[in-house]
Amino acid sequence: MTAPAAAQHAAFKRTPLYDLHVASGARMGVFAGHEMPIQYPLGIMKEHLHARAHAVLFDVSHMGQIALRPHNGTLADIAVALERLVPADVVGLATGRQRYAFLTNAQGGVVDDLMIANCGDRFVLVVNASRKAIDAQSLRTALARVCAVDVLDDRALLALQGPEAESVLVRFAPDIAAMRFMDARAIMIAGNACVVTRSGYTGEDGFEISVAAADAAMLARVLLDNTCVSLAGLGARDSLRIEAGLCLYGSDLDENTTPVEAALEWAIPKTRRRAGDRAGGFPGAEIVLSQLDQGPQRRRVGLRAPGSMPVRGATLLFAAPSAPDPVGRVTSGGFGPSVGGPVAMGYLPRALSALGTRVFAEVRGSRVPVDVTDLPFIPHRYRRIHQE
Repeated sequence: MTAPAAAQHAAFKRTPLYDLHVASGARMGVFAGHEMPIQYPLGIMKEHLHARAHAVLFDVSHMGQIALRPHNGTLADIAVALERLVPADVVGLATGRQRYAFLTNAQGGVVDDLMIANCGDRFVLVVNASRKAIDAQSLRTALARVCAVDVLDDRALLALQGPEAESVLVRFAPDIAAMRFMDARAIMIAGNACVVTRSGYTGEDGFEISVAAADAAMLARVLLDNTCVSLAGLGARDSLRIEAGLCLYGSDLDENTTPVEAALEWAIPKTRRRAGDRAGGFPGAEIVLSQLDQGPQRRRVGLRAPGSMPVRGATLLFAAPSAPDPVGRVTSGGFGPSVGGPVAMGYLPRALSALGTRVFAEVRGSRVPVDVTDLPFIPHRYRRIHQE
């Protein structure tokens, strides 16, 4: 390795599970400045299908974890201040619950999408790796008077996903079985103090586990001792989330895309909309609220193509086979192992976003027909209610 190459290699960050990935035969790649496992010897297809049938363990420690702790006030003070940054109901977020939200800019664009958990004495945010520094600075600027903003670099994050995830964790912590989708609890797992949320990025039931970085590798090995659990990399995580219709920041979301354009208005509750008790008040509110009232000019949609050729991100979309100018673009796409064919998401003008509308994707110099379809491509299997 030459000196410049070595220096560049050394500049990449590594998670606490790096040695485990290498020892497990992972093919590593760089994502958001971190050396991350793309796949293991099992392969992306089998990792994906194992997640749908059993359980897989992802290392998502590259994500940012940020704690908001009150100075002298209360969590209620932080919630009020945080609602000036996000169009979510933070004031009404109960202790032990988590909520999906997004930071917006003056144009209504998404600065980042994130999770907010009320842990009783603090809020904990999970943010995208590529936006961690930006988010932390924005939060410190806006919230410095009411709370401390601490980036939890001493924490790792594991995601155990799949229909057998509960049966794995309940052996260590029986209380896991009582958790619903988006619950958040402090739980001991194999002697490790963890913060566990029933959530994930696959469309399957599952859990995200925040644990001390020093204990992460040991905890991962304990979970992998279960024969139903397999390691999975970012390749399978991507194909799973596309099938589930979930956005990836930097692909399907960015600062020039509003939540309404991204079909994420379900995350903006009535209380933050016009005539709501706490309507607006967040950056770009008038633009976002106007789009809620009148509809956006473009829309994120699902796309299905016949045959087996994937239609990948950045592929241009045209209204007709011979149309000279593109009308939209694919933002995420690939082969869906559970669907058994190509799946994609992208943006189209509102006039072309209705279900069943046919447009044409330019793939390797040819125009391939693709049809607008509903999202997600597979049903979500979250545990929304208690099961006896």
